[in-house]
Amino acid sequence: MSAAGDRAVAPGAWPRVRPPHVAGGGHGHGHDVAARAVAAGNGAVPSGEAAAGAGEGSGDLEWEKSLELIHAADEVVLACHVVPDGDALGSMLALAQALRSLGKRCLASFGEPFTVPGILRFLPGQDLLVDPGRLPAAPRLMISLDAAGRARLGSLAGHADRAGALIVVDHHASNIGFGGVRLVDPDAAATAVLVEELIRRLGVPLDRDIAQGLYAGVASDTGSFKYPCTTPEVHDLAGRLLTAGVRPEAVSRELWDRAPFGYLQVLAGALARARLERDAAGGRGLVWTTIARADRDARDVPYDQLEGVIDQLRRTDEAEVAVVCKENDDGEWYVSMRSKGAVDVGRACVGLGGGGHRTAAAFTTGGEPSGIIDRLRGALRPSGEAVRPS
Repeated sequence: MSAAGDRAVAPGAWPRVRPPHVAGGGHGHGHDVAARAVAAGNGAVPSGEAAAGAGEGSGDLEWEKSLELIHAADEVVLACHVVPDGDALGSMLALAQALRSLGKRCLASFGEPFTVPGILRFLPGQDLLVDPGRLPAAPRLMISLDAAGRARLGSLAGHADRAGALIVVDHHASNIGFGGVRLVDPDAAATAVLVEELIRRLGVPLDRDIAQGLYAGVASDTGSFKYPCTTPEVHDLAGRLLTAGVRPEAVSRELWDRAPFGYLQVLAGALARARLERDAAGGRGLVWTTIARADRDARDVPYDQLEGVIDQLRRTDEAEVAVVCKENDDGEWYVSMRSKGAVDVGRACVGLGGGGHRTAAAFTTGGEPSGIIDRLRGALRPSGEAVRPS
């Protein structure tokens, strides 16, 4: 098994990957952060919006500055977005283990609720997770992973504002430009792709545990290698991770192929409530359903078990767009959307206060499902299409 650091890569080069992003898509969260420059390394590194364009485009990824800051640090705080998915948590834990191997004190966390989703509890490196309340309020070096905006860090957004230096690693097209040092590339299929390259540049060989987190990230954001972002380069990366010892059947089982019996009953109810609107989304069709908190409480199914419902709904031949409205423990509705490619649900979600990718996006809102779906219909209406009188 050859170490990842042994691969010959020209300076500034790394695997090119193209996901289903478009301008205007992505996570549209957060506010502008007041720019402030702090001494870091050999130069001033603004941790806020002053460097909004510093990392834009694949040619401007700030690898050298990132390496300089990491090598100089004794302690590194890592944070991913709230309610982490496979890419967010897998990428963070992989990087945390790589930094630990370099002798760094590493603290990894995410904003409340500080609970690892059930389907991700198999990931190695969770001994490095720290309750957000135990993080230093003003870390000297902080790395944000898979968050398109500071608001996606939840209660850790303030820590990012106060960090002596903030490195942002992300692949969302709508990244708002926060962070002083940016490894942001919307052409990357997953944040894990960027993290794998960062680990390689740090000179850390891939072991099985590091590779497992990266594989979970890539597999999650490519839909188990089904989405259009699954390029030859993505398969090359997956091959390197398998060489490091990842068992793909074990990861797939944890992510997609297991659930408590109560989940099947909740799923059955959600599918029974599903509604098909053939004329919605510009005539391309919309299928949607709801899962109230009472539905899952009756079956003792936690909120984080509901991730796979949308994948069943999106199989509907007559609908381009699938939507699942899930009520969380706070009484808000998390609205998950999927498209087969002809409709940009990321752009629709940005207009509703959320964001994501062209084919997968979401937003959180209050209100009743009927009103939420009404708003969605309007957001999915093609530009210039007249609103029909009721």
